[in-house]
Amino acid sequence: MKIAITGGKGGTGKSTVATALAIELAKENKVLLIDADVDCPDDDIVLSIDTKKVKDVENMVPNFDKNKCIKCGRCSQVCKENAIVFVKGKIPFLVPEQCTGCKACEIACPVNAISEKKQIIGKILSGKKENVTLVTGEMKPGIEESSLIVNAVKKYIEPKEKNYDYIIIDTAAGTHCPVIAALLDVDLGIAVTEPTPLGNHDLKLILELMKELKVKSKVILNRSDIADKKEVEKTVKNFGIKIIAEIPYSKKIQEAYSKGIPVKHKAIKEIIKEIKEIK
Repeated sequence: MKIAITGGKGGTGKSTVATALAIELAKENKVLLIDADVDCPDDDIVLSIDTKKVKDVENMVPNFDKNKCIKCGRCSQVCKENAIVFVKGKIPFLVPEQCTGCKACEIACPVNAISEKKQIIGKILSGKKENVTLVTGEMKPGIEESSLIVNAVKKYIEPKEKNYDYIIIDTAAGTHCPVIAALLDVDLGIAVTEPTPLGNHDLKLILELMKELKVKSKVILNRSDIADKKEVEKTVKNFGIKIIAEIPYSKKIQEAYSKGIPVKHKAIKEIIKEIKEIK
């Protein structure tokens, strides 16, 4: 079973929940935890797992043949990422950090003056603790499009998925491309939120996204006692789903998290019970 731990707002506790679930499920199952927050992965810190690089992530970038180029600028016109800068009468030049490797420039060039070369845009790391295998994507600083790293991680683990009972994907915050990439083909999406106006606002966005992607959704209310939860409950009801667990604010949880100790709380077992009922 493949489960995404997500949530529109940053800082709601996605990694806290994802790592706690992984450790608890691993008591009786083989678990693969994927840290898909490739801009700022931290599951290895939370679980105190030493990871090692297993693979570089590369993408295609254009290579301009100065002898063939007719300086028409067509390549820059079709580049939606504005990665190709063209000045009239000059050979185009590339801003490689902006390039997503879509190859539109190569296709558009009327004189075949563009070939492909590779650039490293990130890496995949892996480590293990007891019955939990962690696979982490990490984007190279300066690269703009993180969904390329998420897709590479998912492709890397694809042939290994059959070896695990549960696959937990810890997504980035937000509803942008890397989150969409992480949510594709999951069996369940669990949105972690908090009872604040911003938490509720972003919960609506992530639930709308999962509805659009046809992902079965549940909600966890973290720090559930810091404010009135009526608006979150109203949002969840409007989407026809339910809050499967509430985790109150706890200094002990904060201290454990800061020390790299997986969180233990009765709510984690409640979440696992809900997951097993779906399976």
